[in-house]
Amino acid sequence: MILIIYAHPYPHISHANKAMLAHVADLKGVEVRSLYELYPDFNIDVVAEQQALSRADLIIWQHPMQWYSMPPLMKLWIDKVLSHGWAYGRNGSALHGKSMLWAVTTGGGEHHFSLGDHPGFEVLAQPVQATALYCGLSWLEPYVMHSTFICDDETLSQHAELYRQRLLAWQESFNG
Repeated sequence: MILIIYAHPYPHISHANKAMLAHVADLKGVEVRSLYELYPDFNIDVVAEQQALSRADLIIWQHPMQWYSMPPLMKLWIDKVLSHGWAYGRNGSALHGKSMLWAVTTGGGEHHFSLGDHPGFEVLAQPVQATALYCGLSWLEPYVMHSTFICDDETLSQHAELYRQRLLAWQESFNG
C-alpha cells in the first residue's frame, strides 16, 4: 500500500499538488491523508496516523516547499507521530523496511536552490532524508516539481503524469 501524507496549508489554491493527487487518485492501493483537512486545529491523532503508517509499504511526504522547508503541520506531524519507541530508539522499529519518497513542489525554479555556500536542492533534502533513515526507512530519490507558480496547466499535467509513473514503477517493482 502507498500512503501519501499530504500537507498543503492552502489546498484549495494549490495547482501543482492538486494535479499530482488527481493523477494518482485512481491507483489501486493508494491512501491519501490530507493533514490540513484532518487536523485544522493541529490536534493530530497520533494513533490513527501510526496505524496508517503501519499499513503502508511506501510512505510519501507530499507538500509544497515553504521557505526552504516543510509546512508547519507536516513538521508537527513528524514530531508527534514518529515517536521514540515506535519509529526510532529502543524498540522503535515500526517503519523499518518501508520505503520513503519525498514529493515536493516549489514555486521557484531550480536556480533558487543554487544560492549560498552549499548549492543544490540535495542540501534541502538532507534533514528529510536523515529523518527517514533514522526511522529505518529506505530513502528513494525525491520527486521535485519546480517553478509551479509559473507553470501552465499542460506543464503541470505532464509533471503530475511523471509522478503517477513514478508510483506505478514503484508498485511494479514492489509487487514484481
